[in-house]
Amino acid sequence: MMPLVYAEIGKPQIIKKTGGSPEIKKHLEDLGFCVGSQVSVVSSLGENLIVKVKESRVAVSDELARKIMV
Repeated sequence: MMPLVYAEIGKPQIIKKTGGSPEIKKHLEDLGFCVGSQVSVVSSLGENLIVKVKESRVAVSDELARKIMV
C-alpha cells in the first residue's frame, strides 16, 4: 500500500483507504475517491496531480493525494 502520489502514471490502481480528518474523508468521497474505486494518475503538474476517477478527471493537491492509499 502506498500514497497515490507515488503511483505510476497511467497504471490503474484500486483505492485501499483514505486518511485525514472526517471532513477530508467526506470531501474525497464526494470527489469519487471511495474505497474499492479504480483510479489512475493521468499527469503530474508541479504540486498537483491530474487523476482519472469514475470516468472523470480531477485535479488534486499533493497534500490530498498523500491521504489516498492505493
